[in-house]
Amino acid sequence: MTGPARLREVARSATSDATRRKVSRTLSWAESRLPGGDRAVPKFKRVLRRVESAVRKASTEPSTLPKWNTERTEQPVNPEVPVALTGVESFRSEWFPRAGPRPWLDRPDADAAISRRERIGEITPFEAALCRKWSRDGYVIVEKMFADEMLDYVWSAYDGAIDRGVLKPPPEIQFPGDKTPGRLLDPHLSVPEIADLMHDQNLGHVVNMLLGAESAPFQSISGHKASQQAIHGDSIHMTTYPEGYLVAMWIAFEDIHPGSGPLEFYPGSHRLPTVYSADVGIPEEAFKARGYRDFDDKYTPAIREVIATRGLEARHFHAGKGDVLFWHANLLHGGSARTDFLHTRRALVFHFFAKGCICYHDLAASVSRVHVSA
Repeated sequence: MTGPARLREVARSATSDATRRKVSRTLSWAESRLPGGDRAVPKFKRVLRRVESAVRKASTEPSTLPKWNTERTEQPVNPEVPVALTGVESFRSEWFPRAGPRPWLDRPDADAAISRRERIGEITPFEAALCRKWSRDGYVIVEKMFADEMLDYVWSAYDGAIDRGVLKPPPEIQFPGDKTPGRLLDPHLSVPEIADLMHDQNLGHVVNMLLGAESAPFQSISGHKASQQAIHGDSIHMTTYPEGYLVAMWIAFEDIHPGSGPLEFYPGSHRLPTVYSADVGIPEEAFKARGYRDFDDKYTPAIREVIATRGLEARHFHAGKGDVLFWHANLLHGGSARTDFLHTRRALVFHFFAKGCICYHDLAASVSRVHVSA
């Protein structure tokens, strides 16, 4: 039986339509990436073994995740003060009402609300523990949320898109001779396997639960190595009205070495006032005129001062492969310094908005593409 025929047989043996679609896409990828010729046979066999393993895993093994209440559904956000998108004078935070509702886990009665929902069975004990952690610290970690085979499958598709020239990450050279690709914005728009992962049911379930609202994925960022990005909160970049309806997640595609520049974050910082562009004197026209210069000169030092004056302590996400860290829109975080250049830090970051919100970019004073493409 030929390689493509075997893949089709594997696809037919899969137990779900979603798995069949993923295998079919892998078949298409393999056929385009591995044209005829004897030299392609070993590579094709490796692809085939990986897909067969992933299908067996998806078809025969129970979920490794703790118990979730997957029957629960959430609704879009209903702003207390409605704002028409066409009536917004400027897409900056100071032009929007200071109105709610706040996400349920950001409210003063969050602990009582969590206990009540757990008592009546709306959330499981495991979900209640995540909610309490989120309310207190602004982040949660779900260990081994994805199987190794699935992650290998997705990353191989991503690397294949780079090899074929479909995606062209910037170099982001970190040392002489560095040839590892840099970060890339929105690879899910070009790699269906990343888009599938982005729409994973369990990811959406966790975000919906944390926000108390129906959500939708918006943006992805891929990276082979450390970002070393300055500490920041996401709300200045990806802003919502009402405030706070964004969740980000960091998925580890390999065990993260301490010297590789792990994600750095500050537990509890989500409870501090959100720092927007106007708060640090960045004019509305600054981003269009000067890019990130004002951000670097004004916002970044202001955040450093907040960390110092509040005595905030950093933590680092020393993740195992398949672990996922979810964080609050206002949690201060960034990329720590890379000290070991032998280790990569392969990861995907996804950002989700709550439906029903106006989504915009405070720093750029522009509306989000979720509305432009709607």
